[in-house]
Amino acid sequence: MAYKLKEVAKKPERLTGGHRMCAGCGAPVVVRQTLRALKPEDHAVIGAATGCLEVSTFIYPYTAWRDSFIHNAFENSGATVAGAEAAYKAMKRRGKIKDDTKFIAFGGDGGTYDIGLQSLSGAMERGHDMVYVCYDNGAYMNTGIQRSSATPKYADTTTSPAGRKEHGKQQWRKDLTEIMVNHHIPYVAQTAAIGNMKDLYEKAEKAIYTQGPAFLNVLAPCPRGWQYDTPDLMEINKLAIETCFWPLYEVIDGKYIINYKPKNKLPVEEFLKVQGRFKHLFRPGNEQMIEEIQREVDKRWAELITLAEELN
Repeated sequence: MAYKLKEVAKKPERLTGGHRMCAGCGAPVVVRQTLRALKPEDHAVIGAATGCLEVSTFIYPYTAWRDSFIHNAFENSGATVAGAEAAYKAMKRRGKIKDDTKFIAFGGDGGTYDIGLQSLSGAMERGHDMVYVCYDNGAYMNTGIQRSSATPKYADTTTSPAGRKEHGKQQWRKDLTEIMVNHHIPYVAQTAAIGNMKDLYEKAEKAIYTQGPAFLNVLAPCPRGWQYDTPDLMEINKLAIETCFWPLYEVIDGKYIINYKPKNKLPVEEFLKVQGRFKHLFRPGNEQMIEEIQREVDKRWAELITLAEELN
């Protein structure tokens, strides 16, 4: 379905206002736009791993979710939603359920890249008809901004602090999108919380209405962990895309499609300098670290272009 802003805006909200997410957070934007891709008549069963999203939207006896909601432990959002999908199929075969239901799991990068990777991988490998959405804010934000395997190299976190001897996290971030591609599932996509709402909506719609397992990796900046002013959420996402730090692409049945190629690709320092977690990189004598990050971004972008050309 073509993205028509006026029609999409008229769809009912499935995540209500009044939740406790921070101002300037990307996660609620990810959820609202993903759920807007559902047809109004479709019911959804949603699971969310313990994290910022869960603790801020579902505090008993209050809930911000209009669809059925399951609070999962940190490590098992994929397994829980997969189990609900399997139970639904069994009940539908027996004639106990007639309505169509969609199954969506949400998790932050800590509960997806790290602690929940095993249950996510299992759900995708078994072929459950569900969507897993990772809102990637690059650290364990809910428990104190500790580094995760999604944290970019040289980012300052509470467990990889920037100081005199170490300059933040010392490892490159894991490429979870490519790990999911190598599960050979029907649909995998990478997009961003805001900066290109059309891209997020259309990919969510494809993921939800693709038969079988699907995975969305969505960049979702965190104002506390990334240290930016709350109104800058859109600008930071745009810079991530324009520098190719976070390319927009999808893989449909193994076919790579790059959804956006910047006409004038910006240097990665434009993305880094607006975040307090990277301020130490701009001190005199640390220029080589920015150059190192630029080389890695360029390498990964070139590899993605090669995959899109060779596998199409």
